[in-house]
Amino acid sequence: MSLPTHRRRWLAVCALTASAALVAIPPSAASGRGAGPFGARTLGQLAKEREQSVGAASPHLAADGDDGNEADEIAEGADQYAEARTSPGVVAPGAYGAAWRGLSRLKSTGGWRNITDLPYDSDDPRYRDIDSNSSGGSGKVTGRMAAIAADDDGYVYAGSAGGGVWRSRTGGGHWQPVSDRLPAQSTGALALDGSGRLWLGTGEATTNSDAYLGSGVYVLAHPHHGTFSARSRVGGDELESTTIHELRFGGGKVWAATSEGVWSHSIQKLSGAWKLEFAPNPDFLPGGSQAHDPDAPYKNIANDIAIDPKDPSKVVLAVGWRGGDDYNGFYTRVKGAWTRITSGLGDLPADADDVGNVTFARSADGSRYYAIDQSPKQLSTNPDSGLEGIYASGSPAGPWTKIADYKGLAADNSALTSPGYMPGVQAWYNQFLTVDPADPQHVYAGLEEVYETKDGGANWSTVGPYWNFGFSCWSIDPSRQTGACNPTTHSDQHGVAIGRYHGKSFVYVGNDGGVYKRPVNGAQDASGHATDWTSLNDGTIDTLQYYSVGIGRDLDHGGLSVTGGLQDNGQSVLRGDDKVMGSDFGGDGGDTLTDPANGCNIAQEYVYLAVQVTQNCAVNDGSWTTDPGKATSYAVAPPDNATSEARFIAPLAADTKNGDVWVAGGRHIWVQTHGYAIRSGTEWTSVHDLGAGRTATAVAASGGKIYAAWCGPCNNQGFARGIAVGNADGTGWHDVSLPADGTVPNRYLSGFAVDPKNADHVFLAVNGFSRHWTEGPGAGVGHVFESADGGTTWKDISANLPDVPTDSALVTADGGLAVATDLGVVYRAPGRTSWERIGSLPAVAVLQLKAGPDGRTLYAATHGRGIYTVRVRDLH
Repeated sequence: MSLPTHRRRWLAVCALTASAALVAIPPSAASGRGAGPFGARTLGQLAKEREQSVGAASPHLAADGDDGNEADEIAEGADQYAEARTSPGVVAPGAYGAAWRGLSRLKSTGGWRNITDLPYDSDDPRYRDIDSNSSGGSGKVTGRMAAIAADDDGYVYAGSAGGGVWRSRTGGGHWQPVSDRLPAQSTGALALDGSGRLWLGTGEATTNSDAYLGSGVYVLAHPHHGTFSARSRVGGDELESTTIHELRFGGGKVWAATSEGVWSHSIQKLSGAWKLEFAPNPDFLPGGSQAHDPDAPYKNIANDIAIDPKDPSKVVLAVGWRGGDDYNGFYTRVKGAWTRITSGLGDLPADADDVGNVTFARSADGSRYYAIDQSPKQLSTNPDSGLEGIYASGSPAGPWTKIADYKGLAADNSALTSPGYMPGVQAWYNQFLTVDPADPQHVYAGLEEVYETKDGGANWSTVGPYWNFGFSCWSIDPSRQTGACNPTTHSDQHGVAIGRYHGKSFVYVGNDGGVYKRPVNGAQDASGHATDWTSLNDGTIDTLQYYSVGIGRDLDHGGLSVTGGLQDNGQSVLRGDDKVMGSDFGGDGGDTLTDPANGCNIAQEYVYLAVQVTQNCAVNDGSWTTDPGKATSYAVAPPDNATSEARFIAPLAADTKNGDVWVAGGRHIWVQTHGYAIRSGTEWTSVHDLGAGRTATAVAASGGKIYAAWCGPCNNQGFARGIAVGNADGTGWHDVSLPADGTVPNRYLSGFAVDPKNADHVFLAVNGFSRHWTEGPGAGVGHVFESADGGTTWKDISANLPDVPTDSALVTADGGLAVATDLGVVYRAPGRTSWERIGSLPAVAVLQLKAGPDGRTLYAATHGRGIYTVRVRDLH
């Protein structure tokens, strides 16, 4: 059977955890393609899109509601994650730092146990079916890796988007975390200097709108042992609340390309302030006259720095926002002043419209320089790609020669050859570049895929294709394959390094699926695809980015089945006797429902309420079909999915008293009463219309009583929020009147926890920051609120809880209250008014809490460090 392209792009809202203020892209900056990172489609989704593209009518398509326009979804999805934390205004720098210090001072109770610290196989053959990504070739995966460093002694360092920095002493694998004591777990850059010290720049600089900022630059003097500490920070607080794209060395200095310009510092004396070398729009920096302008975060972005090692005074800066601005371009010093280069660049453009996100690399001998340039003009006008090109030069000042463009890369046996999705379509987000230390003509470039040239760019090979789907070696039915598909890397490349282990050179790449390696001069098949990639995601490195968690009894194997929805890595499933987690659903994993009595009854949201349901854990039954009517799962999306009237990660809940009653929130509040036996989206009933322009942010139900929170507009341009309460049978619906005195702040309402003994007794979690940090109207104070009268009146019970965004809440079996925050979990014991911190998780966001089937265990879905559990009895 011939198959079309592949997969429902695992549409990503990259949530990074760190300790400083969140970047919020204003509508003017976020509009258009490229405002948020991609994920990947499932096999079923791409099959449906192919049907649609030739005009085929498909009821399954209509139920799913995805028209294949990823660009709009990406922009919307990324923006929404930020909205929850920034609306109704701009958040001042330092908010997360203050929150982390406050949480660290709380009394600690209980202790967490990680249950996802084992391999996660995205190609698990048990789940090879239409809605999974099994057999795509990514193998074992973990969360997104933003930066990689490696030395010649077999040590490899991997910096994750939200789970900190990890070290391997064995050329990859057997990882250990080395940055857990830092207040920022989001990595922007990793670099080894000439003395062997490891430099860490915090704050991932992919410029996606949901990216947290970092807390500065740190140095580990002896990276083969020891760990980073707050005392190892370089300089003062100048780089707090920034993202750091690259760290470069030259002339006795370390240079940092940040979201607030280019800075430098001595590499010998680590104390003393950082020096601001260049900011194109200094009035928009913190403390400047326009610092509170909504566009301020995008006015001083620096992407990379090229330094001539033979003459370190020759420095070229690549500066500019990916969406385009008048200041975008390349700069160098002319008579002591930083001046934009307007001539002499050769093929590398000087026009601001053609200079966006840029990455430099140079050969070890300094004879060759390379650059990737993403074009704002291409981003806004070319539906196929945002890549301007890859370039080579003998000097950072040029002239540069173009050695690759997206059409040429697509022709080199890329998997991305479809109109609307070709190499570099997300070059604003995916970039890496490195040169073989032994050969200045040998280059690795990363976009969505991994490319290699051994002759300075005259010829390229797609050594790391996006997937195996669509190639002749692949079929969903293994008996119909025409050849052996080799393993490839996960898609969406971010970091790269070359190092040695046992005398052999390897290239290490970091992407949305973790860390992979191959010999620097590895083998290729006839198509130019590498035959020797190895996944280094062996389970000792857990940076999985969960949105949700579900738990049920495993009737077939004993114990429990634990599932969870992930950024860019589908849904994981861990059954009672598993030694390796599998992936039974592909795409982004949103909310999850799991039957406590049978953990193979699962509902998994993709995005925008595109819900799939299975009653056998989505285990393949041997039919090997792409027919959605014969697959192991069923599409049961409520109608708001088809009309795009639900949020990217939309709320989905089961009634705590009757698991067959489900509630889903978009513009409407939807109810279905068939539980996991549902087979069609037509089985949902709208019980309440929140109103045009409004969309649900949280839902909860108990004994037929439903609470629904909404926002609309949901960004800082007129942000509004509210609560509606009613019954599952459609009666009694009304909007709660929230007083204008700010009793409940005008911020994003993120979760309800209903008292199992009394449905009128409910708790509310409020996201964002209080008015000390947010200047928007009605920001108010407080994060946890309580109502004893069904939501009619509320009181603030935040007490000693620091000012930190809260994401969900849960009434524990003992009558206590657990609350998930962007920096861990807090707990209020029964009869108490003060909060304690549960355990000592690193500074990682916890997006959802669930209780186990017996209520005795609490499960936390972290967005960067996997799933953790703690026994409720240990909280006392």
